[in-house]
Amino acid sequence: MGTLKEKQINAIKQMLNLNQQITKSLASEPVWKLLIYDRVGQDIISPLLSIRELRELGVTLHIQLHSDRDSIPGVPAIYFCAPTEENLGRISQDFQNGLYDVYHLNFISPISRQRLEDVAASALQSNCVANIHKVYDQYLNFITLEDDMFILKHQNSDLLSYYAINRANTQDYEMENIMDNIVDCLFSVFVTLGNVPIIRCPKNSAAEMVARKLEKKLRENLWDARNNLFHMDATQAGSFSFQRPLLILLDRNVDMATPLHHTWTYQALAHDVLELSLNRVIVEDDPDKVVTTGAKSKMKACDLDSRDKFWTSHKGSPFPTVAEAIQEELEQYRSSEDEIKKLKSTMGIDNESEAAFSMVNDNTARLTNAVNSLPLLMEKKRLIDMHTKIATGILNFIKKRRLDSFFEIEEKIMSKLALDRALIDLLKDPEFGAAEDKMRLFIIYYICSNVSDSEYSKYEQILLEAGCDLTPIPYIQRWKSIMKSTISNPNQYEGGGTKTVSMFSKLVSQGSSFVMEGVKNLVVKRHNLPVTKITEQLMECRAGGENDEYVYLDPKLLKGGDVIPKNRAAFQDAIVFIVGGGNYIEYQNLVDFIKSKQNANTSKRIIYGASTLNNAKQFLKQLALLGQEIKDNKI
Repeated sequence: MGTLKEKQINAIKQMLNLNQQITKSLASEPVWKLLIYDRVGQDIISPLLSIRELRELGVTLHIQLHSDRDSIPGVPAIYFCAPTEENLGRISQDFQNGLYDVYHLNFISPISRQRLEDVAASALQSNCVANIHKVYDQYLNFITLEDDMFILKHQNSDLLSYYAINRANTQDYEMENIMDNIVDCLFSVFVTLGNVPIIRCPKNSAAEMVARKLEKKLRENLWDARNNLFHMDATQAGSFSFQRPLLILLDRNVDMATPLHHTWTYQALAHDVLELSLNRVIVEDDPDKVVTTGAKSKMKACDLDSRDKFWTSHKGSPFPTVAEAIQEELEQYRSSEDEIKKLKSTMGIDNESEAAFSMVNDNTARLTNAVNSLPLLMEKKRLIDMHTKIATGILNFIKKRRLDSFFEIEEKIMSKLALDRALIDLLKDPEFGAAEDKMRLFIIYYICSNVSDSEYSKYEQILLEAGCDLTPIPYIQRWKSIMKSTISNPNQYEGGGTKTVSMFSKLVSQGSSFVMEGVKNLVVKRHNLPVTKITEQLMECRAGGENDEYVYLDPKLLKGGDVIPKNRAAFQDAIVFIVGGGNYIEYQNLVDFIKSKQNANTSKRIIYGASTLNNAKQFLKQLALLGQEIKDNKI
């Protein structure tokens, strides 16, 4: 079974091949075509296919639907967009203007009957019915960022944010729209996977609303003989297949400390401080030049994806390990470069023409190997330079904001370990981090500890003096009081912490490009976060705890029911989805958990998904909006 990412890429490639299976002959001689997408379509394609790969698939031009476009006859135009009124209006305009000879309309999510009729009427009016060759519902309404990670929205992600779901004055119809939006996207995920899941979720939550709507949608599709997207015999619906995945739907409220937690792994740090977005990060092109010459900084976009082996190997590693790995890669590159230089000089062709190659006998094979490896070497150099820039950018933030210390302190607080220095003194220290970092630290302390009213008043004063915005606090107070009455074990973070190991001897002694003095080399102790603990319990089908308390839904059963079967085998595959926004810290924790569970007999797999992906700054902003609402209502 391929990964979610592979399956989505294959679906898009087939769409770009005019919705025909890609055969070897077609792959070698693609049909040239145009790709016209809206912002949603662009977000879906950009993390999956590079411009070079689009070219290989025959896409000569890819353009925004709502841009000014010229007529290009003789080439098929593939549209990939959401079936919104605005988009359909623009498509109708294209019909009227006779922009293209052949139209292939691919809708990211299903187009309604009424809107399809409107498109047909528009085509009749423009006399171009014969030019429309295909109209497809693609069921691709989600964004895959990793083999095992997806989000639902990037553009207009505020529509599915934690704030949108939890704000006080959300109307019923608005909440219905949010839930329907999430369900449509999740339905697309399972159509792409080709699997009908068993669904588990906590009771009385936004996650349960999503679960029940999704179960209904999946069941209706399974029993629709003409339109069954899962290609299964509906009569088998009652039988259980051991290959079915488990969908665990969780509410963001299950863990509010992790989204605010300072982090120490490469990918999560890039998201936290450099705002990694759709696998792309923007960094200063040459920070050293800016410092030395005072020149204006140039910004450079860096793509971080599975084609980059260094990123694939190290995105989940602690930052100091990444710094050492970059240094080692650089040394390997330099030794390869030196070897080629030595070869050239020993053969006396330093400044000779290429004709000299034919005169050489002894070293020809070695030189041929060296020359053949040059493109690989050049690519390696490009990746080393890129990661050096990214790591330098992250390092600057770590030093400036003392992020290593914040991470270490928060790990201790969440693991109920004693602090070396009183929290109140740390918050008073003007040299210790930025106001936003102090706010994040205090909220984590507030969530994980019992803070009395008098104690809180002292902290409040110190935080105000430190320049902190306290508007998120009223909402966190309300959330904590609700959770106290619903959660049996409030301390969900035990078993974590860090230890400091000897300083980066290699880096410092070899005169590294990373000056790491003053930054702690923290080794993180493995521990499971709340989302991972729940996932483990539900996958193992253990009796008690979450397994008994969570709703159980099976869309394959003719009549819905919440009865948990008594004898169930453990699940091998799970999709963990967070309603209200996820983060890379949780994702990485699940990846580490799965690695620890791998053995010769079993290979468990987990896909992590979220309605949106927020870094701590964005999440704090949403909490501030919710806190402001509470303050305004009190007034």
